[in-house]
Amino acid sequence: MSDLLERYRSRSLWLDTCEDDLTPRAALAGDVECDVAIVGGGLTGLWAAHHLRRQAPDCRIVVLEAEICGFGASGRNGGWCSALFPASLAQLAEQAGGGEVGRAQAIAQYRAMIDTVDEVGRSLEKLGIDSHYAKGGTLALATNPAHVPRLRAQVRELNEWGFGPEDMRWLNGDEARERVRISGVGGSAVAGATYTPHCAALHPGRLVRGLARAVEAAGVTIHETTRVTAISPGRAETDRGAVSAPTVLRCLEGYTPQLAGHEREVVPLYSLMIATAPLSQGVWDEIGLSERETFGDGRHMLIYGQRTHDGRFAFGGRGAPYHFGSAVSDAFDRDRGVVDSLTSALHELFPVTRDVPITHAWGGPLAVPRDWMASVRFDRATGLGGAGGYVGDGLSTTNLAGRTLADLVLGVDSELVRLPWVDHESPRWEPEPLRWLGINAGRSVAAIADRSEQRRRRPARLAERVMGLFTGGH
Repeated sequence: MSDLLERYRSRSLWLDTCEDDLTPRAALAGDVECDVAIVGGGLTGLWAAHHLRRQAPDCRIVVLEAEICGFGASGRNGGWCSALFPASLAQLAEQAGGGEVGRAQAIAQYRAMIDTVDEVGRSLEKLGIDSHYAKGGTLALATNPAHVPRLRAQVRELNEWGFGPEDMRWLNGDEARERVRISGVGGSAVAGATYTPHCAALHPGRLVRGLARAVEAAGVTIHETTRVTAISPGRAETDRGAVSAPTVLRCLEGYTPQLAGHEREVVPLYSLMIATAPLSQGVWDEIGLSERETFGDGRHMLIYGQRTHDGRFAFGGRGAPYHFGSAVSDAFDRDRGVVDSLTSALHELFPVTRDVPITHAWGGPLAVPRDWMASVRFDRATGLGGAGGYVGDGLSTTNLAGRTLADLVLGVDSELVRLPWVDHESPRWEPEPLRWLGINAGRSVAAIADRSEQRRRRPARLAERVMGLFTGGH
């Protein structure tokens, strides 16, 4: 058991420091019946269970998890509870039929995401879950002049859709440096940043483990170390028995392709992170982030960071390869090249961190649909539903998904069930080897574009157009 617990603790800084006993709950011990079977013990499934039980106290709910709750992206992410949504406003408006109706629906989706950041904070307070929630907003820094046009374009786009400076605004260089002082590469030349208040930094391990305890206390049954092998109307088959239920919700995110019949629904892309030992207050006085603002910059190969409650630097980014056949493996969590690249990027931006030990390095798969559109689905005729495809923006989106799934299952006619991501069907990804070639080509183009912009100090327009072929325009 000690080896198993160490495996779980080593998944991330968050699971290592969540102050929770990670001993697995009892596995399923044979066939059972219930009203709702939820496949996946991450935040989507747990929020759905929470809201179903709150609205229907007699509802018999069983959550099935292959490892432990929070083992996947819910316990390994960057700790950003943000209003970010992977699909653009224009894409959402088109999905909703275009015209004024489509425009209104797209705006409603974005407003729902903004509201969700606060809803998560309110829910955690009510449930007594201390996840170190701090709503300091988020910055996208222009650490290179090439970043300025596309970052400023984001502000203009939101303005055109009716969002004001209270939602996102441009900070000039001095204003940006009041919040975070990058003393390394690009520091003195930071030309500005976008800033939105709609983001909270938090400890995702404390959130997901606390939520699991809360739903269990409310009467939800959780079976861990119970792997679901097949889903069909009215039934979830596992390696330890079957669960019969008129409603079965699939909430597997990056692990979806491992389920038979869903191999091309999303692709599991890896994002990796590092964390330092706690920094002294003096060092943080040099760096800033006094309100625990989260931050990234304008490069194509995404980076993201936060100042943790206990004073660490948690810093992550994309760049790991897509693995043939949508493979997922513990071995992919610690790509040495990506970890070294992240460490170099942190030290380049903040040289004061060079002598601080890196105490944790981890990663995990996140789910990317072919059109980068997250979705919530429920078919009343079959009783099958689910949610996912958050493209790494799931820490808040899971809460919105859980509330929406509860309303869909219970037949509640709410504003949530009319949002444009409800019942959206993304196209399937291409078969292999086209999938492997295309995704990794897009990754390579993004890296080339960043190198070009670092050298030439102006946008890599051709590379951006090429990347659009692989990311649906994102």
